[in-house]
Amino acid sequence: MSAVMTTSHLASTWDLNGWSRHHLGRVEEALSRWVGQGAPAGLGDAMRYAVLDGGKRLRPLLVLAAYEAALSAQTPVLDASQRSGADEAALRAACAVELIHAYSLVHDDMPCMDNDVLRRGKPTVHVQFGEAQALLAGDALQAFAFELLTPDDERIAAVVQATLCRQLAHAAGSAGMAGGQAIDLASVGLSLTEEQLRQMHRLKTGALLEGSVMMGAACACVPPAARAALQNYGAAVGLAFQVVDDILDVIADSATLGKTAGKDAASDKPTYVSLLGLAPAQEYAGQLLEQAHAALAASGLPDVRALAALADMVVRRSH
Repeated sequence: MSAVMTTSHLASTWDLNGWSRHHLGRVEEALSRWVGQGAPAGLGDAMRYAVLDGGKRLRPLLVLAAYEAALSAQTPVLDASQRSGADEAALRAACAVELIHAYSLVHDDMPCMDNDVLRRGKPTVHVQFGEAQALLAGDALQAFAFELLTPDDERIAAVVQATLCRQLAHAAGSAGMAGGQAIDLASVGLSLTEEQLRQMHRLKTGALLEGSVMMGAACACVPPAARAALQNYGAAVGLAFQVVDDILDVIADSATLGKTAGKDAASDKPTYVSLLGLAPAQEYAGQLLEQAHAALAASGLPDVRALAALADMVVRRSH
């Protein structure tokens, strides 16, 4: 059995639901405890509305899965204090990437961007709270993400805090998510090549997913070869997520998606389905899944079960 087949088999036998329930409980409790507390003039309500009670939480799960994979190769084994600090750093990183994701959705849904009214099965933040409050809520969530990564906690080394901040800023900024959104807005009604579309998706969606993996790895030391393999995994999963999103925008309905279906076609946006066709886009998603499993097989990390199962979930999801 090849190494790639082995990681695929690990994914199929891994209890992803049980693993996810445990970690999602930790993330939800932390987000509920931290987000919007003490924010004035109703701002906290808008922040909490944007973050809590909805979403797949894929990015936090990728952080925690990559952290566990990196930890499985940790030598020497961390002592109790070091492990406690690493666990706290990983949880904060998981929450921080979700805050950046949530802020991006708040801003993307606004009339000046995608002008959408439905997100996570409920009215978008600007519909519920008004445009000005939505803009401020997004700004506040973005700032709070970096505050979470820099606690006054001596268990988390300053170099780890700085690394996490740099990774998240890179994934969210002009070289990542914001840059991809700029390309997206500039590409409405245009015919892109496959490489141009791939680059847009890698930045707009893939960068934050890849960044989530690398932030998890940064919370535990891994060999350079394993770090490179995890980056390849994150890049493949990040692009696969957007390819599948393009597919679901065509084949799923709004109730299933929790957001407006058919929005890309109605807005004349370039997608993998519009460029390649439905069946070739589905085939490409499968190829990206194989790349993700190949990267995990090349990592040499002892335990990549959660990462393998999450890759399968990304490609095979129905919403």
